Amino acid sequence: MVFTHSHWDHILGFPFFKPIYRKGTSIQVFGCPAAQESIQAMISMTMQAPYFPVNFQDLQADISYHNACEGDFAIDSVTVTPIPLSHPNQGFGYKLTEGGRSFVFLTDNELTFQHPGGLTFPQYVALCRETDLLIHDAEFTEEEYRSTRTWGHTVYKDALHLALEARVKRFGLFHHNQERTDSALEGLLENCRQIIAERGENLECFALTQQTEIQM
Repeated sequence: MVFTHSHWDHILGFPFFKPIYRKGTSIQVFGCPAAQESIQAMISMTMQAPYFPVNFQDLQADISYHNACEGDFAIDSVTVTPIPLSHPNQGFGYKLTEGGRSFVFLTDNELTFQHPGGLTFPQYVALCRETDLLIHDAEFTEEEYRSTRTWGHTVYKDALHLALEARVKRFGLFHHNQERTDSALEGLLENCRQIIAERGENLECFALTQQTEIQM
């Protein structure tokens, strides 16, 4: 498991992950606690009384933790590069490289406001440069962003701008607004494809779903 950050919408599923209750299960967790105590402390909070009936100490799986705040690390044949997120309370996205192919995953990243620990837009462009696949936070429309600036999420057009400036090959819209309907999301996607066509670019753009599978 590669850990990004500790906001509720990213860790609440942990107590319901069935393998953690099975003996013989081995889980390695990679991540950076940033401003918090530790990865283990952040995850275990999801199981504190009175919010959950099972104690974290009673889990049957063998869970080990690896701090990965600075510098590359390896998971088998994949090289993983941590990328600081521009997000409240800090966090990390990741660039995964294997066999000459690369994938950048930047959830909860605000491109037009630099939070403490976050990077500038040109720095994100440099880290995403010519990657094969970019998955980036694209939660808000321009209108929605007027009242949500500094919340740590990005206007979908700004995420597209990053993909175009970095010359990535494939771009996925991610971290959708929970109030957005499927038809509205299709509208944002169509707008992105229109912008790409108007600029004469050859960027594949799509919106992720819970069932999305991507082959590289």
